[in-house]
Amino acid sequence: MNQKTKLYQSVVTGVGASLPKTIVTNKDLTKRVDTSEEWIVERTGIQERRIASDDETTSSLGAEAAKFALKNAKLENTDIDMIILATATPDNTFPASATVIQSSLGIEKCYAYDMQAVCSGFVFALEAADNAIKTGKVKNALVIGSETFSRILDWNDRGTCVLFGDGAGAVVLSSYEGSDRGILSNHLHSDGRYGDLLYVDGGPSTTTNVGYLRMDGQGVFKHAVKNISSVIEEALDYNNLKVEDIDWFVPHQANIRILESVAKKVGLNEDKIIVTVQKHANTSAASIPLALFDAVQEGKIKKGDLVLLEAMGGGFSWGSTLIRW
Repeated sequence: MNQKTKLYQSVVTGVGASLPKTIVTNKDLTKRVDTSEEWIVERTGIQERRIASDDETTSSLGAEAAKFALKNAKLENTDIDMIILATATPDNTFPASATVIQSSLGIEKCYAYDMQAVCSGFVFALEAADNAIKTGKVKNALVIGSETFSRILDWNDRGTCVLFGDGAGAVVLSSYEGSDRGILSNHLHSDGRYGDLLYVDGGPSTTTNVGYLRMDGQGVFKHAVKNISSVIEEALDYNNLKVEDIDWFVPHQANIRILESVAKKVGLNEDKIIVTVQKHANTSAASIPLALFDAVQEGKIKKGDLVLLEAMGGGFSWGSTLIRW
């Protein structure tokens, strides 16, 4: 079999994270909008979030997360063949913020691009990197989720501004031949009929400005529980597994009530769910890699564990990735 037809496994060899310095608590928000600490915690589970300062950007946070991931993978910058940045809040309309990260890391010989699938962006980016590795085109890939959602929030809209935060997480995927570890499967979906339930009311081709995030909270909640539950079951069925076979579930950290409702619907043991929404809030495409980083640092996720990632975001887009760690 020649190299072009070989199939390689995409193994997670390093994780990293970066958070803005400024912590904004629920109490801080009560001074800015008409809300209460109790309401935010009861409805969302969020206690605090990080907000980027003027000199902290999507690319700068993403680069820092990437540096940590490379260090944990014991790789040099020059070992990277591919960079995918999942983000809905790039530094500029173009160039891709992934190329800004590439430059800041001092990498010349790789290709880099942004992936836009909002909160599902990280699992969409994982599939793209996994495909490149499995065909032998790429040996080491950086997959980053980085967001500065605070830049697109309407701070007069108490229904949305309390939900989001800024941050970045990253993983290094490395090519292994004949390994039983790595990404086992990816399952991605989109349905554009529901775009008006979660969107930003601006853009270059429509209003010529950035705009603000708008959301129908009840509509998003209903579809999130349904779609995330179905894509979990899809991953289990595809791999002939039962829910109890999974060691850790790492969901998009949107809202504690969504996580609890999904757990109940598919029979998840809540002790197996990695939860960081209380300290990060919803960081969109960054939420899964941030949660992964915390779980690895705390010694929860270990080599050989079955780890299932799942997310849903605007579009709607949703997906899952099953990994043998």
